[in-house]
Amino acid sequence: MQIKIAIVDDNSFLINTVKEKLSFFDDFSIKFTAINGSDLLEKIENNHNLDLILMDIEMPILNGIEATEVIKKKHPHIKIIMLTVFDNDEHIFNAIKAGADGYLLKEINAKDLHDGIVDTLNGGAAMNPSIALKTLKLLRNPLSIENEKDKEDIKLTKRETEVLEHLSKGLNYIQIADNLILSKGTVRKHIENIYRKLQVHNKLEAVQKAKRNNLI
Repeated sequence: MQIKIAIVDDNSFLINTVKEKLSFFDDFSIKFTAINGSDLLEKIENNHNLDLILMDIEMPILNGIEATEVIKKKHPHIKIIMLTVFDNDEHIFNAIKAGADGYLLKEINAKDLHDGIVDTLNGGAAMNPSIALKTLKLLRNPLSIENEKDKEDIKLTKRETEVLEHLSKGLNYIQIADNLILSKGTVRKHIENIYRKLQVHNKLEAVQKAKRNNLI
């Protein structure tokens, strides 16, 4: 069963680099590539039989975060991994708020990219070490959320904290499962929960900023 993928990037050299990395694996089939979010939205209309999109963030016309938001509303079954050069905090958390299912850096090697895609399609989330570390800091101490119930909703459990600590050291799901004496599926479930909490946190924070600035 081949995994159907689209690659979106305004740099054709980088599209080719990603294609090359994916070409090592028979289980991937690249359906199409697009050069920006707007190009992607046009192409996906005739071709939404996709499993996953690898999405750049910084693109003209419609950037990766805006495109992710549109696609997640129209085609929620399509998984989206941000594949980008920057692990800039604001980008990461805006992408997650828009509904991205994973966030990896472009210099990732072919095997880790393959595993990140497969893990994401199996319900986990691709997360590289620097992002795991940022997530840990953000969710370990969600002080900016005033409402106690909201705080409880996004507080990390002890297990989730351990999983993030391992991820931030660069360990993969199998190594984390071995170290914590869990099954790989359980590790994946924890990562899925962490991602969900991140999305909730970012939405709550956005609402609070809006309230503080009297936007709502």
